[in-house]
Amino acid sequence: MKRIDSIKNEQVKTWKKLHTRKGREKAGKFLVEGFHLVEEALKAPIHVEAVIMTEETVLPSAWSLSDHEIILVSEQVMKDISETETPQGIAAVCDLPAPPIVDVLEGQYLLIDRVQDPGNVGTMIRTADSAGMTGVVMGEGCVDIFNSKVIRASQGSIFHLPVIKGNLLTWIERFKEESIPVFGTALEGASSYSAIEPQRKFALIMGNEGEGVSEDLLAVCDQNIYIPIFGQAESLNVAVAAGILLYYLRG
Repeated sequence: MKRIDSIKNEQVKTWKKLHTRKGREKAGKFLVEGFHLVEEALKAPIHVEAVIMTEETVLPSAWSLSDHEIILVSEQVMKDISETETPQGIAAVCDLPAPPIVDVLEGQYLLIDRVQDPGNVGTMIRTADSAGMTGVVMGEGCVDIFNSKVIRASQGSIFHLPVIKGNLLTWIERFKEESIPVFGTALEGASSYSAIEPQRKFALIMGNEGEGVSEDLLAVCDQNIYIPIFGQAESLNVAVAAGILLYYLRG
């Protein structure tokens, strides 16, 4: 069992590079931390290269790590590679999975257009998972799926359903070819979401926090919808709005 005590160790420097999108893409790896996310990674169909833990960390009895390298590190090293204020004493280095391939479009999808806040993206992926969506499509301009804040906000849901990077216009064309209705979200030129019936198949687009869904996407949607505001708030958080609409549309 390997042990690392110094934050100046080259392996520690390599792990810290995984905090950036560039570092993750160059290494082909990402980092998860905390018991729940490490457990989700171990259960997922991805390769976990190593489990990093402190000497004081007590592993759950149900875990089987016989096929994984375990690296013991000092508390100082764990704090250095962690992006949370109170590290739980465990992390894992995982290979970036191959992009999901969706040959047949069937079911219900969430499309995300240029949403850049990792907490919002992670929460929407978690909500899509909870609502039983078939998949999530991340358009250009979104935060990286494997950003640590996205992973934490998703609570491991990124391992449960396909999360696909792609051009949303191309995906809308595919949905239309399969007679799957596409709903955009907009404040103008739109109908209240309650004016439409729940759908067995659909694709819902949620947009950028400040600008909403881009005009070129709204122009090709089958119908654009909005959530009425009954109080004095200017708008709903995008992740909250996604939850309301996904659960309504799925029926």
